[in-house]
Amino acid sequence: MLQDIRDNAQGTIAKIIIVVLIVSLSIWGMDAIIGGFSGEPEVATVNGEEITEREYLRVVQMESQRRLSQMETPDPSLLDENLIRREVLEGLVQERVLTQDAAAQGLELSDADIDSLITQMPQFQLDGRFNSDQFLAVVRNNYGMGIAEFREALRTQVVVNHIRSGISQSGFIAKAGAEKLMGLQGQTRDFRTLALSAEEVADEVAVSDEDIAEYYQANQALFMRPETVTAEYITLSLGAVADPEDVSEADVQARYEERAAEMANEERQTAHILIEDGDEAELTIAEVEQKLADGEDFAELAKTYSADIASAGNGGDVGYVGRGLFDPAYEEAMFALNIGEVSGPVRSSFGTHFIKLLDVRESEVPGLDVMADDIRAELALERAGEAYAKARSDLADSAYSADNLMDPASELGLELREKDGVTRDGGMPPFDHAGLLRQLYSEDVLEEGYNTELIDVGDNVSVVARVKEHFPAAQLPLDEVEGVIRATLEQQKTRELLAARAEEIIQALTSGRSLDELDSVSAEWQSHVAQDRNAATTMPAVVAKAFSMPRPESGAAVYGRAETASGVVVVALDAVNDNVEDIDATELTQLSRFMATLQGQREYAAYQQYLRDNAVVERP
Repeated sequence: MLQDIRDNAQGTIAKIIIVVLIVSLSIWGMDAIIGGFSGEPEVATVNGEEITEREYLRVVQMESQRRLSQMETPDPSLLDENLIRREVLEGLVQERVLTQDAAAQGLELSDADIDSLITQMPQFQLDGRFNSDQFLAVVRNNYGMGIAEFREALRTQVVVNHIRSGISQSGFIAKAGAEKLMGLQGQTRDFRTLALSAEEVADEVAVSDEDIAEYYQANQALFMRPETVTAEYITLSLGAVADPEDVSEADVQARYEERAAEMANEERQTAHILIEDGDEAELTIAEVEQKLADGEDFAELAKTYSADIASAGNGGDVGYVGRGLFDPAYEEAMFALNIGEVSGPVRSSFGTHFIKLLDVRESEVPGLDVMADDIRAELALERAGEAYAKARSDLADSAYSADNLMDPASELGLELREKDGVTRDGGMPPFDHAGLLRQLYSEDVLEEGYNTELIDVGDNVSVVARVKEHFPAAQLPLDEVEGVIRATLEQQKTRELLAARAEEIIQALTSGRSLDELDSVSAEWQSHVAQDRNAATTMPAVVAKAFSMPRPESGAAVYGRAETASGVVVVALDAVNDNVEDIDATELTQLSRFMATLQGQREYAAYQQYLRDNAVVERP
């Protein structure tokens, strides 16, 4: 073969190819041949400026890691990768638009400015001083960038933040506007309500079969059976591989003795006399010590001499305590005493104590026969970690290569279960896990018949599933939903009749008639005086209506109606109480600043959207 290559290389065709290559390189250079491979792939251009694939993928990875870090139990299967990619790309487009605008305005940072910022950043410092090794490590490990790339990213961030803060801090709100808003917040209203219930129009409500059929035809989208699947699944848990039978009696006995020692907590009741440090402390200590030696009563001496006011009245008794609660010196002395004994002077951080042991008690420990089963199960779970990891790996491999779940379940001795009616929105566990649902309804699993990946749905609980049967969304027949439609139409007609009756009452009251003159009304007015916007004693819909009605003029009430869950309420607004004299100057200043900040944020958002709308964005 090698000889054939040598022979052909001397032929006419080979010589022509070599001549063509030489001519191409001499005229156009190497880029004419391989130039297409030297450029970095791009994901978009913004006004002609590229967003490279490398930059895009780096930010996608950082955003994914950020979202995982916010989860209580990080689970990559819960991440919506498509959503992250869309949001990251749009964020990079927005960033590029802002930096281009900043450049057009002449806003830029010099290399010296960047150097100054970097050296002042605390994450790059050791012992309060900039450290180049620390800088290199943090940039590479935490940011996943090269030094030049980080410097440019920092330059962009600072410029964008400068624009944002400049526009956001320019927000302004007139003092009159803040005063008006604060006055509205403190405003109260006096109004009356007249409740009209469904019972008042029940005899007038009628729904025919034709009404039901017409509603069904006009609203078929409301009466769809949701898409569901019947899913087969295998659950693997730590408890499933834990085998209490593998735990020996000796191991149970050893753990019981450990547990019994912990449970047999000895508590000691002591009394003490505390002498605080001071000029007279030594004399007082000597005096108390002498009186104790003379046999005087400890409790009486505590009442006289102890600085611990809380216990002195009880003869110094501080009750029962175990280890780890008192000062170490006090505790050591307490556990060295026999009942009735009194210690000599004991120094602690609080002063000097004389301690008397009053009593000793120990917690009763259940017998081995009572605790054995729980201890055996506990030990089995502790030792099941390695077995669980192996079983998890085996199940993942077996389910990946199998075209069913029966074989993997049989191989590992696990139960194959089935769940009906699993929708895209989920259901009972384990199908309340977003990652498992996403895979179950993926194209590979739903349409191609593959098993899902092994998904961790909880602590030491993993599930693999497959679709046994798929039920597409379907129209529900009329006879199944007739009752629901009838109830809906009855409710609608009831509200229409109540609204009409409320309008009749409002028209009569507006024309000058009183409630007593209206024969069709049996209810009475309920008064609500000086109600604010957050009144908890009145239905929110009624309060909202009362505060949306125009101010009464010339003492004449203004009428309106509000719909509630139980019916319709006629509202008579009698007075508006502005309470402007109660405006606090400090609160007014704070409100003005808050409103100015909001205004600045709105202006920045509008500016940003303007730039985005006018940018030319192209995607390959």
